[in-house]
Order: sequence, then structure tokens, then C-alpha cells
Amino acid sequence: MGLRVIELENNTLFKWLEANAKVRPNQVALLTTTASITYIELENQVLRLATAFAQLGIGKGDVVACQLPNCPEFIVTFLACATRGVIFQTLHMPYRKAELAELIAHGEAKAVISLGAFKDYSPAQDILELADDLPNLKSVIALGTPVQGALSFADLLESPAERSSIVETDIDDPYLLLYTSGTTASPKGVPHHYRGFLDNAWRTAKELQLSSDDRVCSLAPFSHLYGLMVVHLALASGGANALVPAFNPETFIADVSTLKPTALFSAPAHFAPFIAANKFKKSHFEKTKLVCLSGAAVPPQLARAVDDLLDKGEVIQLWGMSELQAGAYGRPGDPKAERMETTGRAAPGSELRIVDENAMQVKTGEEGALEIRGSSVFDGYRNNQAETGKSFTKDGWFKTGDLGVLDYNGFLRLTGRAKEVINRGGVKFNPIDIEVHLMSLPAITQCAIVPIPDEVLGEKACLCVEVNEGEKLTLEEVTTHLNQIGIAKYKWPERLEIFDEMPLTPTRKIMRGKLTAMLI
Repeated sequence: MGLRVIELENNTLFKWLEANAKVRPNQVALLTTTASITYIELENQVLRLATAFAQLGIGKGDVVACQLPNCPEFIVTFLACATRGVIFQTLHMPYRKAELAELIAHGEAKAVISLGAFKDYSPAQDILELADDLPNLKSVIALGTPVQGALSFADLLESPAERSSIVETDIDDPYLLLYTSGTTASPKGVPHHYRGFLDNAWRTAKELQLSSDDRVCSLAPFSHLYGLMVVHLALASGGANALVPAFNPETFIADVSTLKPTALFSAPAHFAPFIAANKFKKSHFEKTKLVCLSGAAVPPQLARAVDDLLDKGEVIQLWGMSELQAGAYGRPGDPKAERMETTGRAAPGSELRIVDENAMQVKTGEEGALEIRGSSVFDGYRNNQAETGKSFTKDGWFKTGDLGVLDYNGFLRLTGRAKEVINRGGVKFNPIDIEVHLMSLPAITQCAIVPIPDEVLGEKACLCVEVNEGEKLTLEEVTTHLNQIGIAKYKWPERLEIFDEMPLTPTRKIMRGKLTAMLI
């Protein structure tokens, strides 16, 4: 096994990079299907961008938002922010103006880095058009295609690599700002300091037996906590981040065959269609010692099918949240039944408990609400004391909103969610956001978006509506409207059901659970 040299005590993200660049300068840090970057080259690029940030007046405590795919530039930006003591804010790639305006404003970003061109539009141009309403925003930086009014990422990387750009930071300094899948009208920012997440990642890398020999690969976007955790794991172990810019079913097998990851982190939806079509061969995973399935419910039969592909490895599951990174996960060597059917045991430094509706701890093996406390759990939502107060118990346990069961050996089995979030292939969103926009359509009297089961994605969204007398409505009209106002496509409903009368409670609230039951 490779030498593990990273130690947690008094270390920050840049110090992890610096240590790797010193001990293993010529080892691959970032790997794509066409190129690689060594640790010493990565450090050089990070210092160049940090120097450019310094020249732009971006420094300790400022926020820089990033909307990029899983590319080397994402990681360079992430580490350059850490070098300057800057707080790094993630923005998901599918987000358009409607989501970006709220999140950039709430995060008070001083700069935003995004693509000059993506599919049929320009993310950087979208952000520039929002700038007049974002008083904190001073710079928009475009990667790739030049955009008038935006700075060029490539030009910034031409800056000299000056070590004077390094800002001293402490493990209790904030460095990361994530956002939950809550409403865009009232987004929940989740700030983190180095101590919590780096401790969690360092311990997780050890538990998963990762070393500097490993190539770790995330199929989840780095803008999501799950994907970003993989970046942390690679830096903690001194291994390489094997980069897939975005999951593409057409290239997935080729990507895996080329990158040869030893540890692959994915959602069940990434594997399900390939398993169903029997498209995988054991040779595709000949170097893979670990596949982690997370982000949505994992059917045991799917976990077993993937496990059977790994002659030299094992499947595990993981449960995590933006508020705490990895909360529970399986370990290599755990009994197969537990690896297939549970999300493993609590992460080191974390405690799990299950409580009933009266907040009393239930007996082992009984279902209830999942709560957690530990070193990686955040302190509270950004500028949102009310939501913070509702999310923690008096004795410091975080209420996750999930339901689960703990067995006598501490293995966690998730059984559902208390919140009304729709989980589409591991990407979660609140349907209330979309309903508010759809109520502006003249045909709709009232509506609710509810989850319906899907064999591949776990859940899909179904729009249930009552229409005004004499009116008609099609799914195409709905999606056209959402597209016009810039709502991310993964939030669009994929089925429409029209009801003469919606099921209502005595207080006239739509009974969402009953709707879902009626649709199955």
C-alpha cells in the first residue's frame, strides 16, 4: 500500500495539498481520460489562481461561488479558495437564473466562476445579466468560451505562482458553503469549517482503506456534498482524483475502462440500467476494490449484482448530508448482508440514535426518526436562526428528517423520509418551489407535485392538478412554462394527472401521501 502521510492536527485543505506536493510531487493528483496533473503541477496551478484572486482583491472571509462540472478547474478553484482563506460556494450545473439569483445573493459571493458555454446557453452570461441585482458580486470568471464582460479563467492561470498569496488559516475557519435542497425563496446555506469535514474525510479514508495508490472517482457532481467528499478523500489519502466531468450513459463503460478507478462512488441510478441490460463485464472493474452506492435507496438486488462484478472488491453503502458529510457507511470486510441491506455504521466521531414522535429513544430494531451528533455536524444554517433552532435538540442532536432503524451491531437501515423532498436519482429538490411557479398558469386551480416510484431513478415527480372549468392542460405546456422561467430540468414533473377534486384535509391542505398512493 502507498504511504499515508497526511495528519489531521492543525491542518487545512491547502496544507493537505502542500504536504502531498512535497512528499509525492510527481504522483498523479488529477486524472482525466485524456490527461493527468501531478501534485506539484496542481499546487502550481492553485498558487497561480490564488495570486490572481489576490490581485482581484479576493481574500479571507470572502465568498467565491463555482458552477463547474467535475473538471480539473473545479478542484483548482476549490483549493485556490482555501489558499486565500476564501469560502467556496457550490452551485449545481443544472441551475439557471431562477435558482442562481437567490443562491448567489444569499451567499453574498464576491466572484462566480462558471462555463462560458454549456449546451445551448452561456452560464457566465446568465450570471452577468443578474449582476445589477447582486451588489456583492464584483467578478464573473468564464471557463472556456470567452464571454464579453467576464474575466477569462485561462488568463487568470497565467498569473505568477506567488507563495505570498497564501493566507494563514486555522482549522476552525470557515471554508465551504453548501446549500440544501430547500426552497429557492428561502435557501438554507450550510457553512462548514475545516475541523469538521477534514476530520470526517481523514477518518473515512482510513476506514475505507484508501491510500496514495488509489484512484478515486465520483460519478456524483462535485457541487453536491457526496461528490465533494470524494475530493476530500483523495487529498486525505494522497491518491488521485479520477475525473468524469458528468455521468453519460453513452460513455460510462469507456470512462471506467480508461480511468480504472480503484474506488468508485456513485448512485444506484448510475448502475441500474446497465445491470438490467447486462452490459457490464467483470473486466470493466478489474482494478476496482470498492464501489460505494449512495444518494438514494439502494435495492439489495442491485447491490448484489454490482458486488458480483467485483472479483477484487466489495460494494458498500453510505448515508450523508450537506450538514455533516459522511454520517454512516459500510466498511470493507463487513458481512455481505449488512453491506447489501444497510448504510453501514456511524462514522468515527459521530453518534446515531432513533427517536419516536415524542423525541424518546426507541428500542433497538424499532423504526423512528434518525438523529446524529458528532464532530462533522455543522453549527447552524447561514443567517437562519429559526431553521437552526428547529433542526437541533436541546442536547445537541441534529434532526436529519430521515426515518430509520438501528440494529444491535449499529448498522443503519433507512426506511423513508419525513420531509416532502423528492429524490430523483440522488438529486433532491423541494416540490413547493415548482408548485409556486405553476400556480401562475391560468388553467390551474390548485396543484401538488408528489413522488412516484421509478425502477431506475428511485423516484420521479408527478404533477397532480385541478383545472379551472373549461380549461385544459398538457405536460408539454407545463414544462415549456418552467423552461421559460429558467427552472432546472431535473425539477420538471415527468407525469401529469388531472383530478376532478384533490384529496384534502379538514383544514384544506392537499393530502400528498394519499395522492401518491392513488397513483401507484
